[in-house]
Formats: sequence, structure tokens, C-alpha cells
Amino acid sequence: MDPASQDINLNSPNKGLLSDTMTDVPVDTGTARTSIPEGLTEAEEEELRSELTKVEEEIVTLRQVLAAKERHCGELKRKLGLTPLDGLKQNLSKSWHDVQVSNAYVKTSEKLGEWNEKVTQSDLYKKTQETLSQAGQKTSAALSNVGSAISRKLGDMRNSATFKSFEDRVGTIKSKVVGGRENGSDNLPSPTGDSDKPLQDHAPF
Repeated sequence: MDPASQDINLNSPNKGLLSDTMTDVPVDTGTARTSIPEGLTEAEEEELRSELTKVEEEIVTLRQVLAAKERHCGELKRKLGLTPLDGLKQNLSKSWHDVQVSNAYVKTSEKLGEWNEKVTQSDLYKKTQETLSQAGQKTSAALSNVGSAISRKLGDMRNSATFKSFEDRVGTIKSKVVGGRENGSDNLPSPTGDSDKPLQDHAPF
């Protein structure tokens, strides 16, 4: 029976059965090839893929070499007695030196110098500096005047009649106390001023 004239009636008892000739149809099980990027020929694509593979292999090789160099460096540091802290200090010092000699740092330093010069030369800065200087001078003068006034007031008090009278009384009492002790008497002078008469015992018995 010709496959083309095969009964395809859905109600036919032979529905769903494959013909023997269908088993001879080849099936493509391979992966579909990606299309070539636009603007590239097949030869150029092959060349780029070959170069990419070569670069990836070189990267792997360089990583292996770098790991070996790092191990060798660690062994040398260990033999020299260098600690990780020493390495950190050295790295920080080198990094700071690199920053100082970098164009960005140099330009920033120059810009800050220009700003500082502009600020110090500006009228506002000069006026502020003069104002602070004048305020300091006025404060010093005020403190000096206060000190002079206090000294003058104390001098006036010492020259006053009240202070001199008080000073004379203190001197008199002091001389009497010292004189009494030199004469061998510990008795203080009588409040009535009669120091020649000894104190009498007024006991009734």
C-alpha cells in the first residue's frame, strides 16, 4: 500500500500507527550552530574564537605563575623574619607615597593653596583679623585698668584714717602681748587698761 494513499480517517482502526517507512527518517540530534555575528565572515569568526581560547589559556597560566610567585615571596619573608604587620606598614607607606605623587593629589594641594591665598588676601579676612586684634587689645586694656583700680583702692584704704587707727590698735595689742611674754608673765593685759594691778580673787570665802 502506498504510504501516500494510507487511510488517514480518524475513525479508522489503523489510526495512530506509524508506517514502516517512518522509521527511516533521520533525526538531527546535534546542537544547532550559532549564527555568525553580523559583519563577520566565517573565517574571521574562527580566528577570533581561536584567539579567545589562546587568551583564556594564557590567563590560567598567569594565575598559576602568580600563585607560585606569591608562595615564593611568602617563604622569603618568613626566612627574613618579616611579619605580616611589616608588610602592611610597607604597603601603606607605598600607597601614601603613590597618593602624594599622583596628579589628583598634586592638583588638590595646589587648589587648596590657591584658596588659602585668596582667603587670606580677601578684605573680609583682613577685616575679621583686625576686629579680633582690636578686641584682644581692648580686653587687655580693660583687665589692666581693673588691676590698676584695685591697687589704687587698696592704697587709698591703707592711707585712710580708719585703717591707720585699726593698724595702731593691732600694733599696741601685739606689743603688749610680746612685752608681757618677755617679762615672764603669761597674763594678758586687763581690758580696763590697768595692767599694773594683779587680778584679785573675789571669792566670798
